[in-house]
Formats: sequence, structure tokens, C-alpha cells
Amino acid sequence: MPTILIMVLVMAGMMYFTTRQQKKAAQQRQDQINALTQGDEVVTIGGLYGIVDEVNQAEQKIVLDIDGVYLTFELSAIKRIVTKVGDIPGEIGLVDEGAVQADISEDSVIEPS
Repeated sequence: MPTILIMVLVMAGMMYFTTRQQKKAAQQRQDQINALTQGDEVVTIGGLYGIVDEVNQAEQKIVLDIDGVYLTFELSAIKRIVTKVGDIPGEIGLVDEGAVQADISEDSVIEPS
């Protein structure tokens, strides 16, 4: 009898911790989806990369800009967030601070602007 009781307690403990971890992961994913804003780069479950244009939490829909083509998806179709707007310092076209200014001389092929 005590062996069965121990086995039941171990199984109940495993089920509790497994369920708890799954709930925590689901809540974390839902928080990420709720935090989506315009300009975030995301990947859909189909592997399509796009930039968030609109998020409608009430209807659970999102509009993605994929190279100028606007597509509407359900929020559940978002697999992961690649980059958030605030994660990238500066603008999208980053300039290397260590870059050297090119010397434009009369012999240069590059015409001065």
C-alpha cells in the first residue's frame, strides 16, 4: 500500500510541475503577442517574415507589411518576434561609427555631390 501511495504522489507532483511550466510558457507567449507594436519584425507559423503595420487586439488580427504587400493574419499565426522596435539602437539603416570618410579627389571615379 505505501508503494502505491508514493507512486501516486510522485505522479501527481510530476503532473503539477509539467502543467505549471506549460502555463508559464503560454502566459509568456501571450504577453509577447499582446506587446506587439507597429514596426516589430515577426515570423508567422508559415515562415513568412514581415513588419507589423497594425494590431487589432479586439478582433485578434494583425496586418503585416511584407515588402509593400499588406497581409492580414490572426494573432495566433505569429510564431515569434524577431526584433522589437526599441531593440535596435538608431534607425534601420545603421551607420558604422568606425567607418572612414572616403577621400574624393579629382582623380577619383566618384563624383562629388
